[in-house]
Amino acid sequence: MTFLLNHSDILIWLVLMVIFLITEASTSALVSIWFAAGAFVAMLTAVLGLSVWLQILVFLAVSVLVLILAKPFVHRHVNQKVVKTNADRVLDALGTVTVDIDNISSTGQVEVLGQLWSALSESGEPIPKGTIVTVQKIQGVKLLVKINKEG
Repeated sequence: MTFLLNHSDILIWLVLMVIFLITEASTSALVSIWFAAGAFVAMLTAVLGLSVWLQILVFLAVSVLVLILAKPFVHRHVNQKVVKTNADRVLDALGTVTVDIDNISSTGQVEVLGQLWSALSESGEPIPKGTIVTVQKIQGVKLLVKINKEG
């Protein structure tokens, strides 16, 4: 069995693979590992002496396949951008306005679950001291609240 080695094709795929791996190593997210895998398999097709068009097709197919297969793993194990805290327990909790809430002057404070929080009105309307509110969201270090219509 005779192989027609085209050393320039092999070298191109090797260089591309190294570039993709260096790019991957220099980032904190998975951005090019799929292309490195595609370049590796394309390099193997070059070693087998297959045509450039077939090498490119293999590169694209393997890159897309690895991307599709890795996506669930990436979402489950790598993209953990949400840092869970105990602050989440105030969501949907009732609180009492302790300082008038005024979004324009950026003032307002609410007591929720025994803790004092800076607060803004979700609707933008002022909420007077003593009003019972429901926490809708946490925005930075402030709570977005709305008047509790039930209480």
